[in-house]
Amino acid sequence: MAVSKLKIGVLGSGSGSNMQSIVDAIAAKMLCAEVKLVLSDVQDAKILDRAKRHGIPCQWLDCAPFKTKLEGVAEERCIQLLRDYGCDTIVLAGFMRIVKQELLNAFPNRVLNIHPALLPSFKGIAAWKQALEYGVKWAGCTVHFVDAGTDSGPIIIQRPVPVLDDDTPETLHARIQVEEHKAFPEALRLLSEGRISFIGRRVYVK
Repeated sequence: MAVSKLKIGVLGSGSGSNMQSIVDAIAAKMLCAEVKLVLSDVQDAKILDRAKRHGIPCQWLDCAPFKTKLEGVAEERCIQLLRDYGCDTIVLAGFMRIVKQELLNAFPNRVLNIHPALLPSFKGIAAWKQALEYGVKWAGCTVHFVDAGTDSGPIIIQRPVPVLDDDTPETLHARIQVEEHKAFPEALRLLSEGRISFIGRRVYVK
């Protein structure tokens, strides 16, 4: 099986624990990839500190005047930086903005996101809290390709997590994150091994 080395650009807004799981998988030789660049829309985000500790180029991306999306001059700057650093695969690791069509066009079928719910249920913010409040018996996480919708792209991997009777939003989220840290590197490994194909919007793994 031919394996291609992914050249990953990471967009994040928070602590960067999913980026860390990818870095760890690369170090353990479980994933053929290199994180080439980390960008954050939050100037003091911990994801930037993590990147620095691993010697990964990183910088703050000023997304003003928009609060919830990556668009306009900031989007153009983001695309140019990702290209300048040779990225071919874009990972949204807790990136709290909606990406727009220009970025998707620049990296077709190469932008991946992880969402803390079993999509298509509980899209949007704080999905684990939505699931708990709804009363479902199973929550989980989904790795998917990004499209022009919100948490609506083709699904690659899902990992279920049982909802316990005494769960709080915090305990449920913590258990979901454990599965996120397995699922994201696994989805990227499948991509690097050329094992992902599409029929319509359905993803098939060889």
